Amino acid sequence: MRKLNKGRKFSMKIGPRNAMFRVLVNNFLLHEKIKTTEAKAKELRIIAEKMITRAKDSSLANRRLLAQNLTPKLTKKIIDEVAPRYKERNGGYTRIIKLGPRNSDGAKMAIIELLK
Repeated sequence: MRKLNKGRKFSMKIGPRNAMFRVLVNNFLLHEKIKTTEAKAKELRIIAEKMITRAKDSSLANRRLLAQNLTPKLTKKIIDEVAPRYKERNGGYTRIIKLGPRNSDGAKMAIIELLK
């Protein structure tokens, strides 16, 4: 039983799942907009918004936590370019736009993007 366990498992073990989300977050913050499945977009939103909130207060501890999962180039970008856009906003930095089903397997697709 998964009592009080949050998040989706995606039929993966923890290592591959974390690796998938590390790649998704890096690509999302690099391009500021990606197309993925709805379920992945909803989980990605949680991770990305926490990272942006940490980047808003760019203390040394927060920089180190961001650097664990992001490339050095992206760490600099999120702190210098992305976070200042949202100084006055308390959360809600992303938007999920639902698309139709994917042709091959019928998975629900969505676009996740950063708000301007």
